[in-house]
Parts: sequence; C-alpha cells; structure tokens
Amino acid sequence: MIKIPFAFLPPQLLYKYSRLFLGFSEKLEPRFHFLALNLEQTEARIRPIEYISMCLASVTVFFFFSLIICFIVIGLGVPLFISIPIVLFVSLFVFMQQMAYPKLVASRRIRGVEINLLPALQDMYIQLNSGVPLFNILVNIAHADYGGVSEEFSKGVREIGAGRSQVDVLEEMAVRNPSMLFRRALWQLVSGMKEGSDISSLIKEVMQAVSDEQLTQIQRYGGQLSPLALFYMLIAIIAPSLGITFIIILSSFVALGEGATKAIFYALLIITLFFQIMFLGMIKTRRPTLIS
Repeated sequence: MIKIPFAFLPPQLLYKYSRLFLGFSEKLEPRFHFLALNLEQTEARIRPIEYISMCLASVTVFFFFSLIICFIVIGLGVPLFISIPIVLFVSLFVFMQQMAYPKLVASRRIRGVEINLLPALQDMYIQLNSGVPLFNILVNIAHADYGGVSEEFSKGVREIGAGRSQVDVLEEMAVRNPSMLFRRALWQLVSGMKEGSDISSLIKEVMQAVSDEQLTQIQRYGGQLSPLALFYMLIAIIAPSLGITFIIILSSFVALGEGATKAIFYALLIITLFFQIMFLGMIKTRRPTLIS
C-alpha cells in the first residue's frame, strides 16, 4: 500500500477510516484524471477512488489536529480570524500535496532508472562485443549497482528464469516502466531480436540518443534557472522586505494591538517560508533526470 504523506494514522487504520469518504471520493475522482496513471506508474495496488478516500481521511485528521493547535495559539493572543484561515489554507495545501504524491513517486522512479541508463547501456555494449550471451548480460546488469535499471532487470530475469521468453519479458518491462528513454531502449532491443539484427549496433544507437538527450536536458535546465532566480528574488526577498516596511509604517498610523501585529509578522514569516520551500521544490523537480 502506498504511503500517504502528512498522515498521522497507521496505513491499516487509515484505510478503514477512509471507507467513510468513498461517496465524496467518487465525485472528486473525475477532477484528478491523472491519478490512475500515476498510481499505475508507482506500481501501487490501489484504485484512485481508494487513494482519494485515504487522502480525505488523513487531511481530516490533520485539520482537527491543526485546529487544536490553533486554539492553543489563540489562547496566546493571536486573533481567531487569522488562525482559522491559516489552518484551512494549510489543510488544503496538504491535500493537494497528497494528491500530487504519486506523481512525485513516479518521477523518482523515472529518475532512478534514467540516471543509471547510460552506464548500464555502456556495460551491455561492452559485454555484447565481448561475446557474452544476452541472458547473461541481463543477469549481470541485474546484479550490478545500476539503481532502478538493475531493479527492472532483476524482475525480468526472474520471469525469464520461470520459463518465459526473453522477447515477451522485455516487451512487458517496456510497457510497465514510466521512463520513456528506458522504454525506447527496450523497444529497439526487442525489435532487433525479432528481426535478427545486430544488437550491438542497436545499443550503440540508443547510447548516442541518450547522450544527446542528456545534453538537451542540461541546456533546457540552464535556461530555466534565470527566471526561477528572478522569481525567488521577487517573492522570497523583495516582497517580504517591502511588506515589513509597509507594516511598520502602517502600524504608526493605525492603532494595531500587540497581538495583531505579532500575528501579521508570524503570517508573513509563514508565507515566506512556504515560498522558500516551494522554490526549492521547483528547482528539484526541474533538475534533469539524466544527471545525479
């Protein structure tokens, strides 16, 4: 069962509690049409409606837990009209993060495969030119330290050892893997095996294609860093500085209480931290998958 982020309950208890939200989940499922594909790519054996129900259950628990903390903060002098909206906003943000979590897991799986794809292909190319049989090459790659590539080949080697043909197993590996580069490499390998072509030359072509894609990703990533850096300067540095100055000037004209002033500064701090974390996430998600 897939892990739910920000869930305070154990997975088994959360799954039982989530049955109460199945009716509401049926109405939300069409709005998250990407969820079924993301769950399939993560190899999670759970239906989209069940995952949505678990997210609703966990965010409900999170909301009431945050509400208790909110009332404690209210007792320290923070106004109610500021605390409650913050709890609602944070709960909504947590729910959206939970819905995006399968996509994050799938992207991690893609990165784990693609980051080791080129070294694994180079290893296969050397072994093919050395006269090593294809099945032995698959076994060697499966036992090597190539991250997600070794994991995928380990599954394939087990199926081949159970009596299935190499072509069928490699085709299924290409279908179920979310990495387009890995699927393209396997499809070319399968096509060469079916047509009786020189597999070594096919692997060499795939290596060149992966190398070109790596260079393209680096150039694209470099072009994205400049606007992201400008966005960071505006949101995380300039805006908070101007906001603090504006609040100081405003407090000299408007009679704000000590609790309200502290609450505004705390809210500004939380918003700034939120954008800082969001910026770091944007940088991390845009990092090329072929580069460690």
